Amino acid sequence: MVIEDIFKALGDPTRLRIARLLGAMELAVGELAQVLGQSQPRVSRHVGILCDAGLAERRREGSWVFLRQSESAGPVVDAVQDLLALAETNEPAFAALCEADRTKLAAIREAREAAAETYFARHAGEWDELRALHSADAEVEDRLAEALADAPLGALLDIGTGTGRMAELFAPHADRIVALDKNLEMLRVARAKLQHLPASSIELVQGDFADLPFPAASFDTVILHQVLHFAPDPAPALAEAARVLRAGGRIAIVDFASHDHEELRTRHQHVRLGFSDRQMAELLRSAGFAANPPTALEGGALVVKIWTATRGPAAPHPKSPALEAAQ
Repeated sequence: MVIEDIFKALGDPTRLRIARLLGAMELAVGELAQVLGQSQPRVSRHVGILCDAGLAERRREGSWVFLRQSESAGPVVDAVQDLLALAETNEPAFAALCEADRTKLAAIREAREAAAETYFARHAGEWDELRALHSADAEVEDRLAEALADAPLGALLDIGTGTGRMAELFAPHADRIVALDKNLEMLRVARAKLQHLPASSIELVQGDFADLPFPAASFDTVILHQVLHFAPDPAPALAEAARVLRAGGRIAIVDFASHDHEELRTRHQHVRLGFSDRQMAELLRSAGFAANPPTALEGGALVVKIWTATRGPAAPHPKSPALEAAQ
C-alpha cells in the first residue's frame, strides 16, 4: 500500500461514494452499479482502482463479484471512513449524494427481502421437502446434535426457524427455546408443528435476524440452520447473534459450502452461494467468536457444513451509523 496511490484512488467523486457504500456493507458490483446509476463496466473500472490502492477487496461468488473494504489495511480504511463521515458533516453536496445512495441501497435490500419473503410464503408448507432436496436432513441433524452435545443448551434461540424443525429437535434438551422467523406464514407452519410442546418451554417470535428483538446476553445457544445464505450481508446477523449470547455461549451455523449452483439465486432466492471456511472464520472472528474446526457432510449434490463457535467475553463491534442508515 502506497500513500500516493490511496490519495489518487480517492481523487474521484464516484470512488468516494463507493468507498462510503463499502463502509456500510459488502456489495456486488452489479448492486454498486444500480445504486450509482452507472454502467457495470464503468463501476468495475473504479473498483479496480480502489482494489489496486489496497482500499477494497474482491470476492468472486459464482458469476457475481462482491466488494468489501480491505481487512489488511484496517487502520487506513478506518481513517478513510472517518474522513468521509467528516465530509458528510461539512459538505452538503456530498452528504446529499451519500444519502441518496443509501436510499437506493435500502431499496435494493428491501426488494431482495420481499422476494425471499414471497418465496417463503409460497413454499411454506413444503419447506421440509425442499430442504431435503439439498442434503440428508437426518444425517445433518445427528451431526449437529453431536456438535452441541458437549455442554448444556440452556436457553436456545433458533434464528430463521422456518417450519420449526430445529426447535422441535432440540426442545427435549434445552431449558427453553425461542423460535424466530421474519415471515408470518412460516411462523404459522412452525406453530402447527410445535403445538405438542409445552407452551412454557417454547416461544415463537416474529423478527429479523439483523435486528433481534431481545436484550443482550439472553441466550446460551444460537442456531442458524440453512438461513445465512439468504442474508445480503451476513455480518449484522452474526453480530446480533453474538450480542444476544452470553459470554461463553455457543453458535451453530448449518449452511452450504461454497458452490456454483447459480440457479439457486433465481429458483430459491439464495443471495449467497454458500460459504468458504475462510470466509466463515472471518465473519465469526469479526463478530467476537472463537471458531471450532468445521464439519463437512458430503452426502448430496451440495456439501453441507456445520460451523460452531464460542462467544468471547468482549462485546461484538457495534453497527456503524452508515450501516444503520443502509438498513
